[in-house]
Amino acid sequence: MSLIIFSHGKESGPNGNKIRILTEVAHQHGFETLSVDYTSCKNASERVVLLRQMISENKAKSKVLVGSSMGGYVATVLASEVALSGLFLLCPALYMPASEYEAQTYAPKCDTIEIIHGWDDNVVPFENSITFGRKTKAVLHLVNDNHPLKQSYDFMKTCFEGFLKRIEDN
Repeated sequence: MSLIIFSHGKESGPNGNKIRILTEVAHQHGFETLSVDYTSCKNASERVVLLRQMISENKAKSKVLVGSSMGGYVATVLASEVALSGLFLLCPALYMPASEYEAQTYAPKCDTIEIIHGWDDNVVPFENSITFGRKTKAVLHLVNDNHPLKQSYDFMKTCFEGFLKRIEDN
């Protein structure tokens, strides 16, 4: 079984628009999905602990992490600890102030990494995704949008479909 685990952003929840959209795509491609509920977590570090526990308890042979904003940070931290089939990030909160985001270096244990980030993101600078993308050789899309990526839902779906096809082909 292949499993996709979604990590929502700081101000979102486990059933937000992006997760619902991408869950539909995942199911169409035969992936099981799980969306972590971080709403009781006080900070990013607590989210990392919760995701680490969920990954260790799940016996899926293949795991893909998808994260948005703070959830992108959490997914990337865990991708540096656990071998994955893929990592899909939406405006990931990477290289943000260490006071809230303890990890500042990332070395994902997967080859298939894709990022979508808005040029007009006023929460997480798109330059952070460029830095991460350059270091990991990730596929990086910079779009005419802001942090919530509401204008890019169709593009996000198309990218995620291509991402999942690349994972299926590996």
